[in-house]
Amino acid sequence: MRTQAELLSLLFLPLSALGHHSVSANFDPESVIEIEGQVTEVLWRNPHVHMTVETTTASGEPAIWEVEATSLSNLRRFDITPDFLAAGDHVKIAGNPARRSANGMYARNILLPDGREALLEANATPRWSSGETVAASATTLVTDGDGSRPDLGFFRVWSTPSRAPMLFPENVNSNFDMNSYPLTAAARAAVADFDPIADSPTLNCAPKGMPTIMEEPYPMEIVRQGENLQLRLEEYDTVRTIYLSEAAAPANPQPSRLGRSIGRLEDNTLTVTTTGASYPHFDVAGIPQSAAATHLEQFTLKPDGSRLDYTLTVTDPANFTTPVTLKKYWIWIPGVQVHPYQCDSTP
Repeated sequence: MRTQAELLSLLFLPLSALGHHSVSANFDPESVIEIEGQVTEVLWRNPHVHMTVETTTASGEPAIWEVEATSLSNLRRFDITPDFLAAGDHVKIAGNPARRSANGMYARNILLPDGREALLEANATPRWSSGETVAASATTLVTDGDGSRPDLGFFRVWSTPSRAPMLFPENVNSNFDMNSYPLTAAARAAVADFDPIADSPTLNCAPKGMPTIMEEPYPMEIVRQGENLQLRLEEYDTVRTIYLSEAAAPANPQPSRLGRSIGRLEDNTLTVTTTGASYPHFDVAGIPQSAAATHLEQFTLKPDGSRLDYTLTVTDPANFTTPVTLKKYWIWIPGVQVHPYQCDSTP
């Protein structure tokens, strides 16, 4: 069972951070180590890019390191393409050591053979050089979108800005007070017993359901599908159908991972109510969800078309003593596309 400090540290992080909580669960974010050697293999994939690096120990013996990095989707957003690194390259890597492996790490900086330094996280800073870097492009770091196309309305690709909150409790404060999530006794017990590795809802690329999928930091496209709408989210290649009338929706649907979503589009606001979500997780940090949960979403478009504000209210008496409201927003960055996620959990 976790200590109280461990429970609080997970419970009151924003959902955006928890979406990739396996990094902090598997690697020590408070420590930074360096290795230097030759890349022997690179696997470009989601949810994490993986590489092996052969180094030499102090006694002259070879050692193989297993190195993870952020997702292929994030590297694409950062304008880092697969051709920047290949087997045979001699590199230096700085990152966080693995918690359960002597020769494992999560890469944040890579010094490339040509002297450039690759920054693999949006908040990374150069470690070895003040020269050219391969890093997050300026377009991914903005917090305000491009308002030049208000005529597009809702129907375009929306991006989560890299340096903005992605899905926060409405009443969260700088101290992450305990009222941010009003858990029932049963929900608190479930969180206390949750193992972030063995019990991870996304273990082996298992896709997320409602409401957790809405935390995803990758692009989302809203499109018309006949008389209804679709939300096409890059993470796990998820497609949500929003029925714009009760008559258009399945009459007696079986519970499903994404549930049954009925929407209403009025002026600059899309309101969606989702029921029947069988996904048993409110988040990926251990808060459970019952089949009776109701999700009320509001997508509100700024008049200039630059930003899409989002509010999600979850009512689930089995796990929350009062409804929980979360907020985030997307921005419009011209040229961004939704790419295949194609999650691969094989080593």
